[in-house]
Amino acid sequence: MDTKKYAAEAIGTFWLTFAGCGSAVIAAAFPQVGIGLVGVSFAFGLSVVTMAYAIGHISGCHLNPAVTVGLAAGGRFPTGQIAPYIIAQVIGAVAAAALLYVIASGAAGFDVTKGFASNGYDAHSPGKYSMVACFITEVVMTMMFLFIIMGATHGKAPAGFAPLAIGLALVMIHLVSIPVTNTSVNPARSTGPALFVGGWALAQLWLFWVAPLIGGVLGGVIYRWLSEEPSGVVEGRRPA
Repeated sequence: MDTKKYAAEAIGTFWLTFAGCGSAVIAAAFPQVGIGLVGVSFAFGLSVVTMAYAIGHISGCHLNPAVTVGLAAGGRFPTGQIAPYIIAQVIGAVAAAALLYVIASGAAGFDVTKGFASNGYDAHSPGKYSMVACFITEVVMTMMFLFIIMGATHGKAPAGFAPLAIGLALVMIHLVSIPVTNTSVNPARSTGPALFVGGWALAQLWLFWVAPLIGGVLGGVIYRWLSEEPSGVVEGRRPA
């Protein structure tokens, strides 16, 4: 049933947002044993790997509106399922941010206005990168993410390894772009924390919808052109 696919997407996106953003908020700079930028990068990648194996056979494990739109552009996903998938993903991300807020606020000195793993540009970019630099980064990173997803889930790709390739790609993306935008490449993941930070995070949220969606479409279209065939995947049933 489609309802089970939507539930799987909500649960999977919950896990990605909670594990990834949670690692940034709770563990990245924890006194003396903080996991740092590398640790946060791996947390996001591992969240995708684990969920791809868990729910890839149910929903395709998109966990990301840009992935859903990109796969549709690449001929791998029915357009009629885009809206409900995105709604489920956003619900999962917001629920994750809510739980993370409850947990994080239990520590003395917690201040949600410090960022709460939100994405931003200009003064709110970790490295103070400009809006243009951040926009380009998000487009290119999401484009390459979709390109890798399309290739790893192609019918001629080695069977069973797609989740690893996709998860490692997300690790690489974070290693490069955390200093630039705090890494989105996922509008749902950006929306959850932004709702709790409010103010600047909501004002800048548009970039983290527009740029990843453009990148997703570009990645899907380019790989569809490059590949011999779209591999006939429908209903999002390959882990992505």
